[in-house]
Amino acid sequence: MKLYHISQTENNDYDTYSDLVVCAASEEEARLIHPRHGDDPWKEDTFGSWCKSPESVTVECIGDALPNIEPGIICASFHAG
Repeated sequence: MKLYHISQTENNDYDTYSDLVVCAASEEEARLIHPRHGDDPWKEDTFGSWCKSPESVTVECIGDALPNIEPGIICASFHAG
């Protein structure tokens, strides 16, 4: 497992996420992580808080995760309005 910094610049207003640190097995898996949970967080009605699609997510590997770290979000930056 690796640690990734993922970010988006599509939405940068209030009540949006700008970036997250996540734990994932690959860059592709990290790109699919959405800061909002639910059955389908990529639905259009959840768009306002993050980008519209995984293709708009920038991914950068920042290191190796410790063996006991579960996949998912480690830390998120949310800009409340």
